[in-house]
Amino acid sequence: MDSFYKEHPRFFVSVDCLVFGFANGQLNLLVCKRKMEPAQGTWSLPGGFIEQDESAEAAAERVLSNLTGLEDIYMEQLKMFSQPKRDPGERVLSVAFYALIDLGQEALEIKPSYQAHWFNINELPDLIFDHPEMVDLALKTLRHAVSTKPIVFNLLPEKFTLPQMQTLFEAIYDQALDKRNFRKKVQSMPFLVKLNEKDKQSSRKGAFLYTFDQKEYERASQNGFCFSL
Repeated sequence: MDSFYKEHPRFFVSVDCLVFGFANGQLNLLVCKRKMEPAQGTWSLPGGFIEQDESAEAAAERVLSNLTGLEDIYMEQLKMFSQPKRDPGERVLSVAFYALIDLGQEALEIKPSYQAHWFNINELPDLIFDHPEMVDLALKTLRHAVSTKPIVFNLLPEKFTLPQMQTLFEAIYDQALDKRNFRKKVQSMPFLVKLNEKDKQSSRKGAFLYTFDQKEYERASQNGFCFSL
C-alpha cells in the first residue's frame, strides 16, 4: 500500500521505563547498562523501540515483563520527550512511563542480560541523554500521585506495618513526617485493614500488620471519600 505521507519525515519512537522499588527504607530506581551505540555500556533507563504492531503502552509492558519477569505491573505514562537532538544516534521520540513494583515478590527476577542494578534515588549514576530529566519529572509526578491516590501500596508487600508505610512516604518525599499526624491520617482510611498479626522483626513487642483493600477503596470512593495524605 502506498503511503499517504511520503513527503513527511519519519522518526523512531521508543519507550523508557522508570521502575521504582522500595527496600531497606530507601526508594530505588532500576537502571541498566546500555546495549547499543551510541553510549553503549553507560547507564540508562530500561527501554526499547516500539514495534510496528504495538502501542506505546504495550511496548512498555513488554519491556517491563522481559526485564522483571512480572506481569500486570502498575504503570502510568509520564510524558513524551521529543527534543530534536535528545538522542545523538537518530531522531528518536521517547514515551516515558513510571512503574511501581514490590521488591518482595517471589516472581520478581531481573534478567541478567539487562545488566540492571537498583540504585538509591539520591545516589544515581550519570545517566545518558535526557534520562536525568525523566527521573526528575517522574519523582515530582510520583510525589503528587501518592498524595492523591493509593498507588503507594504497589511498592509495599501485601502485609505491611504502619512504620513501613511511613518510611516509604518519607523516602518518596525525601523528608521526615510527624508520626502522630501520619498515623491519624492513615488509620482513618476505611480501606486500610488492620490484621490480627504482628511483625516482630524490629522489636519484641512487634507492630500490627495491615493490608490494602482495593474493593473497599472503590466503595469508599463511590461514597465520596477522597484519598489525601
